[in-house]
Amino acid sequence: MTTASSEDSTVPRLSVILCDDNAILLESLREVVEAQPDLEVLGTASDAEEACHLVRQHKPNLVVLDVRFPGGGHLVAQQIGRDSPATRMLAFSAYDDGTSMEEMRRAGVSEYVVKGVTNAEFLAALRRLGRHP
Repeated sequence: MTTASSEDSTVPRLSVILCDDNAILLESLREVVEAQPDLEVLGTASDAEEACHLVRQHKPNLVVLDVRFPGGGHLVAQQIGRDSPATRMLAFSAYDDGTSMEEMRRAGVSEYVVKGVTNAEFLAALRRLGRHP
């Protein structure tokens, strides 16, 4: 597991909402993100309604969103963009096809990470997204 470098200790923590319908994966992601001193999980969602409610309530810095999320990943991304325009989104998907990637980008997602990457790669994508608006 990766931790933030000492130079990150003065940077405010990035708030994150994690969205995936796979409960085991969602819990694993939560553990990985919560172990980081510069990241804070505000909540997790397993469907579109829950995800949009959490975003409206917390206005997080970042949302990790499953592409095949119940309610439609791209539709949820569009709603998040309307509800919290400053929130940056990372698509997290088992699918690496160009159509899925383009659909999510058009919906407002800035980063696309394929499931199966290392924890270090996943965390680097979150930090990249959160530190460079």
